[in-house]
Amino acid sequence: MDSLRDTKLPENVKREIGQHFIFGFHGHEVSPEIEALIRHGYLNNVILMKRNIKDAAQTRRVVRMLQQIAKEAGHERPLMIGIDQENGLVSAFSVAGSDAAGTQFPGAMALAATRDTSTTEEVYRACAEELKLVGINWAFSPVADVNSDQHNPVIGARSFGDDPKAVGQHVFAATRGLSAAGVAASLKHFPGHGATATDSHLALPVISRDLDDLKAVELVPFAASLSSPSIMTGHIALPALDDTEEGVPASLSARVTSLLRNELEYSGVIVTDCLEMEAVAAREGGVPRGAVQALQAGADIVMICHTAKLHTDSLEAAYKAVKEGELDIDALRASGRRIADLKDRFAGSWADVLPKGSDLPPSYDAMDVDDGWASAWADQKALSASIAKRAYASTTAIIRDPHNHLQRGLMTSDKVLLVTPTPQSLNLAVDDSEGVLRTPDGRLRNTAGASFLAFAAAMQARLEAGGGALTHVVVGFGDSQRANNEAITKAKDVDRVVYVTRDAHRSEAAWQKTILENLFSLCGGEKLSVVSTCAPYDVIFAQHAWTGEVATLATFEFTAPALEAAVAVLFKEKEATGKTPVAERYVRRAPAYASSHMGQAAAASSYRGRQLAAGPRVHHHNFRPLQQPAVTVQGQATPAPAAAAPPPAAQGGPAGGSEELRAAMATLIQAGNSGQGPVSPEMAQQLNLIMEQMNASQSGTSGGTGTAGGSGSSAGAPSA
Repeated sequence: MDSLRDTKLPENVKREIGQHFIFGFHGHEVSPEIEALIRHGYLNNVILMKRNIKDAAQTRRVVRMLQQIAKEAGHERPLMIGIDQENGLVSAFSVAGSDAAGTQFPGAMALAATRDTSTTEEVYRACAEELKLVGINWAFSPVADVNSDQHNPVIGARSFGDDPKAVGQHVFAATRGLSAAGVAASLKHFPGHGATATDSHLALPVISRDLDDLKAVELVPFAASLSSPSIMTGHIALPALDDTEEGVPASLSARVTSLLRNELEYSGVIVTDCLEMEAVAAREGGVPRGAVQALQAGADIVMICHTAKLHTDSLEAAYKAVKEGELDIDALRASGRRIADLKDRFAGSWADVLPKGSDLPPSYDAMDVDDGWASAWADQKALSASIAKRAYASTTAIIRDPHNHLQRGLMTSDKVLLVTPTPQSLNLAVDDSEGVLRTPDGRLRNTAGASFLAFAAAMQARLEAGGGALTHVVVGFGDSQRANNEAITKAKDVDRVVYVTRDAHRSEAAWQKTILENLFSLCGGEKLSVVSTCAPYDVIFAQHAWTGEVATLATFEFTAPALEAAVAVLFKEKEATGKTPVAERYVRRAPAYASSHMGQAAAASSYRGRQLAAGPRVHHHNFRPLQQPAVTVQGQATPAPAAAAPPPAAQGGPAGGSEELRAAMATLIQAGNSGQGPVSPEMAQQLNLIMEQMNASQSGTSGGTGTAGGSGSSAGAPSA
């Protein structure tokens, strides 16, 4: 850290530059590296990660120590202390298997399933009250992304859904809840990370949408909450917006900043997502160069979460850029005034963030004075637990119940087989990467997952009370390769089978569907129920024999409280009142597989190209509905069919279509089935169904009421 002190820049310039960064650190105590950055690099903002959280009292002591160090270093205002607290699957202020820190609240998609924005506001306010009690004043939430791509690997259940207007309503409610408790919200990931199948932790997603398309979908939730004190930019490229061939990450794009500042007239703080994500880190110059580019593009604060050397290198890169005139110090000072306003509103004064008598040398004992905090924390935790329980009780949704299994419920005298998947890595935003045993392909080893164990325990308690019994089997990829795996063997001797999926629509988790299909072949729909425990695309878009025959629930996240709420529904202790916030039209129209395979495909197709509501508007902007993108094959773009309203299940599918379109679809289907193309095998299957309808329409057949080659199929329809 000596290099930060040896620079020739005046101290007031270094202090200004320090305002424009937010760094993280490691450990349950203030690290020497973060202390030096605050004292000598004049760092003004710190992000806490899950790795920093042991319990609430410890978190409060650490935050107060950070503030005390900043005061001693001569900072004019207290630090902004941020955290990734989205709730649901991304809850950094929590400790696995313990209630020692923050309360586990429902995440975005689960809250959207309640269809009640007042519940969303209440949950976010309760969460913010807990954060404020430990000194955290900035939450990097809510997620404002519209999850319009079911294969999105990083957003999914973190989103409030796929309807822009509904997402905007929940985002507004969440922002209001956070602000009411004195915690700054940060909408993310501008201008929208929902329309991509690429994880920006690993690579740069490129979204081929123009400004009008963005206004119709992605920008709607951001436009609904422009009063948010901060907005986080994402690492996604929009070549049409930037007018570049390869695209620039939005976090480094002056055009994206202009869109936010000038066209949406946003006046709050703009903070980047973490620059250590590969979408930026892999670029020429790496993170330090990215930090300078982000500031040049107009970001107010640059986030770098993990690596101490990158913290120092990035500050030094900013020093150098200011000295050489590459960064305008006057522009930084104007930006600094926005940061000062944020701090005045949410960080307050030194008296607000430090205990009385804190002029003593910093020590953890001095930070832990008895000022009534323990009682206030206990009261808030009790209130939060009540709010969380009530919210979770409204999140569980029935996707389908063809044989009224869920209406009857499980009996406590039943012998039940619970089958849960071995958890696999989802993404770096959700995974707890520390202390986890993984196979080389990313699967967790020898574990059911804590949440699934809690699910099993909740079921077992009810069954034991009524004389029933539970058998819990954990399955993995290897079981999908064995016809007589443990789940199949034990399913023969029970009354009911409950099969749990977790993102089974993703290609790396497709083995879950193989086992489910085998269980269905053995048990049929009378004995089998399915519980989808993440974004429900794995059951909504599934096209298999079990789809219309098996009772299916969705929890929208695999947290223990969400699964326990599902158990209450399974045992008919409460009604499932949730409604899925994604692909609603498709779910409403989902008929039985045997009679309406093609009807499902038609509805799915119309959903992907549907006319989306504009939702909240931005002043003078005229939004237009998103058009279905062209299909690109080997560098040549072929226009996709125009969007249309979903046809009734009994009607025919799309028109025959042009030969070019049919050739493009055939190429995509072949590539998807081989596992080598830009679409997943499941999407290839959907395209194949649409192609069947086109063929049927061209030959004058209906195709809307029968399965090709099966019972009730039209004479001219090709076999599947």
